[in-house]
Amino acid sequence: MAEVLFYHLTEKTLEQALPGLLEKCLERQWRVVVQGTVPERLQALDAHLWTFSEEGFLPHGMVRDGNEAAQPVWLTLEADNPNGATVRFLIDGATPPDLNAYQRGVYMFDGHDEQALSHARERWKAEKSAGHAVTYWQQNSRGGWERKA
Repeated sequence: MAEVLFYHLTEKTLEQALPGLLEKCLERQWRVVVQGTVPERLQALDAHLWTFSEEGFLPHGMVRDGNEAAQPVWLTLEADNPNGATVRFLIDGATPPDLNAYQRGVYMFDGHDEQALSHARERWKAEKSAGHAVTYWQQNSRGGWERKA
């Protein structure tokens, strides 16, 4: 069973919060897949991950880049896992493949979007009934994370 985390964005945007979480994964030497649903958003995220910090960048790739197996972070619209990731991030209402193949599944959702909240509630029920260990994290006023459940 996977550990499944739900990150409720209330203070920062996905673009502000995701890079830090991806950096933590890479520090632990975990490979990551980020699954989205909107091609334009994934392309914008691709560009953002190269430039979000003046100190560096997050190495990653997409299908157009090739060399999938060598990428520490893979951005996709599909259920694929070509880099052998052990962590799968789900953004923009993405529904994952079976998370049993991963150590962690991470849902990130916009707390100001009712559709995103509804999808997160549905996925919480589905992941919990699948037997995964689920936790819920909400941003505090400083943009940090507090475990709520």
